[in-house]
Parts: sequence; structure tokens; C-alpha cells
Amino acid sequence: MGTRVGTSEDDIERLLGKLTPRARALLLNGATTWRTRGEPAVGLRELVMSDGPAGVRGQSWDERSTAVLLPSATALAATWDETLVERLGGLLAAEARRKGVHVLLAPNLNLHRSPLGGRHFECFSEDPELTGRIGAALVRGIQAGGVAATAKHYVANDSETDRLTVDVRVGERALREVYLAPFEAAVAAGVRLVMAGYNAVDGTTMTAGGLLADPLKSDWGFDGVVVSDWGAVRDTVHTACAALDLAMPGPDGPWGEALARAVADGSVPEAAVDDKVRRLLRLAARCGALGDERLPVRAPSRTRDVQALARRAVAAGAVLLSNRGVLPLDPGRLGTVAVIGEHAARTRTQGGGSAGVFPHHEVSVLDGVRAALRGRARVVHVPGPRPDGPRPRWTPRCAPTRAPVCPECCCASWTPTAPNCTPNGAAAGVCWSRVWCRARTPSRSAPCCVPAPGAGGRSASRASGG
Repeated sequence: MGTRVGTSEDDIERLLGKLTPRARALLLNGATTWRTRGEPAVGLRELVMSDGPAGVRGQSWDERSTAVLLPSATALAATWDETLVERLGGLLAAEARRKGVHVLLAPNLNLHRSPLGGRHFECFSEDPELTGRIGAALVRGIQAGGVAATAKHYVANDSETDRLTVDVRVGERALREVYLAPFEAAVAAGVRLVMAGYNAVDGTTMTAGGLLADPLKSDWGFDGVVVSDWGAVRDTVHTACAALDLAMPGPDGPWGEALARAVADGSVPEAAVDDKVRRLLRLAARCGALGDERLPVRAPSRTRDVQALARRAVAAGAVLLSNRGVLPLDPGRLGTVAVIGEHAARTRTQGGGSAGVFPHHEVSVLDGVRAALRGRARVVHVPGPRPDGPRPRWTPRCAPTRAPVCPECCCASWTPTAPNCTPNGAAAGVCWSRVWCRARTPSRSAPCCVPAPGAGGRSASRASGG
């Protein structure tokens, strides 16, 4: 896992010597949500990070930045095809390079330990051996393309229930053979970053825990960067004295100026900070963000090639049922095919959250069936019950107006500020709150039911007049 050609460990030491203790400490806190700090004095440029388990989102999270959408991690593991997954990693690297991204926050090596795990679609499997093999293949593919991969969330961060504060109590054997095993495989594959999770293990928060040093750095020889999950650093001294190297995001947080003061007053040893900065400089050299070395921006891959590879991955991860005489269906013998379900027309192609992207295009199950059987069979669609419950009837006794409905989206906020939606609501999928405005002139005073359906979250409606 050496640095790029032209940057030796002696070069790293020389650059480290040019920095004051304060400058070294300040480098270890993010500059923005997705960028690390640069330092012109040593030729260090900002490192750009991006979420990416199912596609490279980039630094913006809306329809302005579309991306190739791959099958879920679980589907990739179901292929049992390390060569295919490595090729998909190369595709992700090309996407990252095209978007100016140095670090991809993938793969997710947590395990399917409970059916209630809301982010299982980001994870490969319940099996540590399969997770390790497929995760390592993805790491190899990403990093062969000049982009750094990140093994996350270290370790035992497998539950969405109280995921920010849960304390996982686990025996030594289970910890080593189950939870740590996929991360060990990723380190053996040369992964360049490991992300420390929010959770605690046996009473100690991961960002301040001893597992970052042993086995990760000492036993396994990991020489990359340990980065925090976003907002997982909760204090200055304990986390800085542990083996955590980089606190994200920035510019605020418990490190930054607070860490510089802790180094100055002796609360945090300079040697601990120096080791972290060495790792950061080493990472920058590997990603072409140090000195004169730069990775060229990649041209977009041919759309047909990308689609063919994605289709191959989907097919390889699917299970084809067989029932002699019935399945698979013979298109030449079909008269009418019924496609049942609301999501056939509104197909959910991804899980969202940290793995969510805005794909270049999507084809619903219904449209796909219609295209495959066009001219050969009649296709009918029956929506059936709504997956998010019954739709309330809206029968206000109001005189309609010609005023348009205008969505106003407020990302990560419950107050209607800084709307970032297009008039047709194309970016509605990324909103934590939404305001829909429409003028109505009531014909009389009476209670009025205004439905506000919402899948998987809270919904509220409010009427106001003047």
C-alpha cells in the first residue's frame, strides 16, 4: 500500500517538517461537508469525498448531479462474482474521477444482523466471509482507477435502532470472527480509508476506542486514514489521543482550533498528531492531491457499456424461479399479462439515504414489461393497495383557482428557507420538509380535510389565510 510513484516516505517527513504544530492540528478537521483542508505550504490540495455505495453522488445532492445507479450491495453480493464486482468498482472510480472526487465512502462492510436493519440494502450480506470477499473486490476495482475506497462503518455498527448511541456488547471471538473479519479483508486488499462508526463497543465510543489501534493499525498494518463518520467525534482529547486521524465534516466540530489548543497545552501529544498528518499526506499522494502529481479527469464512459455492465450485475444478482411448464414465461404463448402493485409503476430503484443518487434515467417494472412484450401480449396494470396506506379523500368545499401548486423544499431543515426545488418538484426526493402552497377561496366556513400522505416519515399539514 505504498504512496504513488514520486512521493516517498522521506518526502512525507520532509513536508511534515515544514508545518508548525498548529498547522498540523488544523489539517485534521474537514474544511466543508465533503472536503478536507488544503495547505499550500506543502502542496496539499483539498481532498473531495463523496457518498457512493450504489453510485457516486458527488458534492451536490439533487437532480443537477446525476449518476450511474448500480444494484444494491446485497444484490452485488448475491452474484458471488468477485471479478464482476471489481469491474463495477472500476466503473465507480471512473464516475468519481469525472466528478472530481478523490475519496469514495464505500464499501459498507456492516452485516445483516437483524431484519429491522433499515440500511441493510447498503450492506452485502449476513455472512462475514462473503462480505469480505465482495467488499475487497470492490475496493480493488475502485482503487485501481485512482480513487480511494473507504471501508465503513468500523465496527459492529449493524443496527439502525439508536445507531448514534448504541453500545454493542460482544465477545472477543464473535468480534474477531464475525464483525471484524470483513474489515480485515478490506485492509488486506489495500483499502486506503476506514470509517469509524457512531456506536460504542463494550462501553467505548468507536471514535475514541482502542479497536482503531489494535487490531486495525498494529495487527493488520493499516497505514491509511481513519476518518470519523459525519459528526461522530464528540470530544477533543480522547478522540485525538486515540487512533482516529480525520474528523469530518468541517469546518466546525470538536477538533480544529480546539485540537490546536490541546496540542499547545500538552493534553494531546504532538507525536499523535504527527502520525495522523503523515497518514493524511500519504493519502493525498495516493490520490494525486499532493505536489505536482494530479490524476487526470476521466471522460464519461460510453453509455452503452455502462448500461450493459449494470444489466449484467442485475441479472447475476437475481434469482430466476423455475416451474416446468409455467416459468419462465414464454412470450410467444402469452395473451394477457397482469402486473400488480403500486410500485410496478412507481418502481423504487434504490434505498436512499447515504446510498441515494439521482440516476441518469429510470425504467419502471411496468414500462420494462410493456417494452419486452410490445406487439406480443397485452399488458394490464392493477395498482392494488397503496404501500403507504390508504389515500384520504380530499373534498374541500372551496372554489378552485388557477393558482399553481408550488413546492418549496427545505433540505435538512424544518423551516421554509433556501428552497432548492424545481417547479415540478423534481428534487422532492431529497427533502426533509416540504411546503405546498395553493390558493383556495372557501364558499363557507367549515372543517376541511387536507391530506398529507408521507411514506416512511412524518407528515403534517397547515392551512393559513389572510
